[in-house]
Amino acid sequence: MAFACVVAFMGIGLVDPILPAISSRLHASPSQAMWLFTSYLVITGLAMFFTSAVSSRLGTRTTLLIGLVVIVVFATAAGASGSVWQIIGFRAGWGLGNALFISTALAGIVGAASGGVDSAIILYEAAMGLGLATGPLVGGALGSISWRGPFVGTAVLMAIGLIAIAVLLPRAPRPAPVPLSATLSALRHPVLMTLAVAAVFYNYGFFALLAYSPFPLEAAGRTLGLTIGAQQLGLVFFGWGLCLALTSVFAAEPLVTRLGRGPVLTTALVLLAVDLVTMGLFQDRFWVLVAGIVVGGLLLGVMNTVLTQSVMESTDLPRSVASSTYSGVRFLGGAASAAVAGPIAVAFGPAMPYWVAAVAFVLAAGLLLVRRDHLAAIDRHVTAADVAEETADERAVVTAAEHLVEERRAQQG
Repeated sequence: MAFACVVAFMGIGLVDPILPAISSRLHASPSQAMWLFTSYLVITGLAMFFTSAVSSRLGTRTTLLIGLVVIVVFATAAGASGSVWQIIGFRAGWGLGNALFISTALAGIVGAASGGVDSAIILYEAAMGLGLATGPLVGGALGSISWRGPFVGTAVLMAIGLIAIAVLLPRAPRPAPVPLSATLSALRHPVLMTLAVAAVFYNYGFFALLAYSPFPLEAAGRTLGLTIGAQQLGLVFFGWGLCLALTSVFAAEPLVTRLGRGPVLTTALVLLAVDLVTMGLFQDRFWVLVAGIVVGGLLLGVMNTVLTQSVMESTDLPRSVASSTYSGVRFLGGAASAAVAGPIAVAFGPAMPYWVAAVAFVLAAGLLLVRRDHLAAIDRHVTAADVAEETADERAVVTAAEHLVEERRAQQG
């Protein structure tokens, strides 16, 4: 599942390096090209509200396989498109497959991995970081040949993930059916609602950095006499994604152990706001933009892991429901960013999308501070002893369950 997650998240960043090329080759404005993110993220976010209900009826394995099949079909269709609007439409279908896959995979990895919930989430976020890192790199390499290459490449890789899950992931008993309204009802939980709203603002800033930056980067490179094509953009965003993956795995947990989740989240959000303000002030300086993107990756990696841990552990909701609810709201914030960043840049100048994103980060930090009394479940100081105790408890439960299964088999035999 982790391997397939890497490939699934590659699909998000894969189109990043080819946005200017699509804009040029298909005679689309930058705003139209950014709709490749918007249509994808809108459908992904909306569909995720219902994926827990679907997976509870079909089972985790079947839901993952259906999601992968849908991605393969629509990624192939996007690569065969003849206009930007066709690609936008096929990206929407791609988003439906991604919704079925991503939130189901998060709940599945948390349920299947040993070593505690936090370790499982770090694994998931590491897969996300590697996917976001390699996506632009692969997109840049294939995009330097043809803008169609990244779409076809994704279809091939997802087909490999499909085969891997079909062969290696065993069937498991279906859980109790989850009502279709479960994810919307989950938003009534005060902690989950607070974290979900903060995630909307956070992901607005996240995708402003990811989806908008290729255009000012290309323009700033021209002022230096540099040709910034798909391959060069792929390398920049590979650095961004690699930093995101590294801090997801190696920095988030030590920071939480030392400071607690609440302080880590608010501090990272404030630093992200400073980073985006700096990029806005120097949006015509190529190397400042590159440094800002890489630094943003370091901070986003910490945010992703800690915020996901907070959501998955702050309530007693089924993990599939918490995952679907949080992921759905999260992606809708990104969709809003991809939709408005281009028009904002046209109306108010190329720096404004960064400044609006910085305000979004500040609003997220402010919300967490104002609601800190309601976030006691995530704001406790997590120590190494806590983690060891949680892991030991989970292992004891698993051992007891295994003994029970063996006893029942012996009785039936």
